[in-house]
Amino acid sequence: MANHITFIGAGNMASAIIGGLIDSGVSPSTITATSPDDAMLAPVRERLGIHTHTDNSAAVAQADVVVLAVKPQIMREVCEAMRDSVQRQKPLIISIAAGLDADTIDAWLGGGNALVRCMPNTPSLVGMGASGLFANAHVSAEQRDVATELMEAVGLVEWVDDEKLLEAVTAVSGSAPAYFFLMFEAMEEAGAKLGLPAETARRLAIQTALGAATMAKQSDKDPATLKQNVMSPGGTTERAIAHLEAANLRTTMEEAMQVCAKRAQEMAQELSGTS
Repeated sequence: MANHITFIGAGNMASAIIGGLIDSGVSPSTITATSPDDAMLAPVRERLGIHTHTDNSAAVAQADVVVLAVKPQIMREVCEAMRDSVQRQKPLIISIAAGLDADTIDAWLGGGNALVRCMPNTPSLVGMGASGLFANAHVSAEQRDVATELMEAVGLVEWVDDEKLLEAVTAVSGSAPAYFFLMFEAMEEAGAKLGLPAETARRLAIQTALGAATMAKQSDKDPATLKQNVMSPGGTTERAIAHLEAANLRTTMEEAMQVCAKRAQEMAQELSGTS
């Protein structure tokens, strides 16, 4: 891991990554988080034992890695304000801001930067994230390893070679926690209509999803085979799956993911001013 990591922004995702890094053995003394409001930094400083700073440029001046963890809408202002410091230090830049492409962020930082774009998801907040990463041409193999190690502190990491594939990552994992929350919501409602207390149906649905995900992750069988293994000919599961297939669940899911990816593309154009 790098000698010093600076997080520009100290919100939930930044705090989750910092906590994961510390849990994995990274010293809090090698981590700095910034915010213009010290009142926001105080709880992070006290809980995690890291350095904090209200001056982004000063914090960047000592960093080998800079993680951009601010909202996309203020990213340009933040980047341009610390551009000179970034150009002097030339750290690895990792952006976890949705929608902003690598060239746009690099330009705001003065150009020629080693920059990794990361699309994490909200389960990163509990150490169970899934992140898609893309590196621009200035990123070295060693810096890719650093980015991998950093994001593995909160979950799974997958690299893509084409930045446009981050739109697909958004559809597959970035937005996907909400797909499963919708499924839990629907199963809870259906379970209640079948006579179960709503909270019982919710707990059963969530635990079953956790078990199914664990089985799928640990098994060498693909999901289609695992599904078939649950289905007995003429049984209850076969009947339920047949109904879901007849209701075009696959098509509905495909269409939802397509509109998700399309919206990711639209947002990128809006945020970069190229729409």
